[in-house]
Amino acid sequence: METESAAAPAPSTPLPDSREILQKMLDGLGLHTKVEQFTMDGSTLLHIATAEPGRLIGKHGQTLSQLQFLLNRIIQRMNPEAPRVTVDCERYRERQRDDILKKVVEAADKVRRWGDPVKIGPFSAFDRRVIHLHMEKDRELEAISEGDGDEAGMKRMVIRVRETPAG
Repeated sequence: METESAAAPAPSTPLPDSREILQKMLDGLGLHTKVEQFTMDGSTLLHIATAEPGRLIGKHGQTLSQLQFLLNRIIQRMNPEAPRVTVDCERYRERQRDDILKKVVEAADKVRRWGDPVKIGPFSAFDRRVIHLHMEKDRELEAISEGDGDEAGMKRMVIRVRETPAG
């Protein structure tokens, strides 16, 4: 048995229970919440149900994003191999994603109609990833992140006609 384990990679640290950690964080803040865990697109989504969603979401989702950032830092410290977790509250991220994709579709329509690149944003890294994943499916257009971003990591994006490889 030991020779098999020597040949296989050593068992890594068990994955932390992200739902339990988030619940402890929220309890420590004195907030009455219930955290439920879901799997979405192969990754973990933690949904917070609360009577005070505004306090957790914050202006433009900043508090929610900071809570997600802290949770992921804690999880990564416990096990660097742990996958990243998305935190949502009262379907805020879902509604935000729908709004962002609506803007992307409108920009893509303009690019298809006129051929000129269209700038949108700025967006957080999370939102840019949503846009990139959406645009991967499009054979004609692509989304490109622009510049270094501001102090909060927000960057504008350009929707443009996909460049064809030279050849």
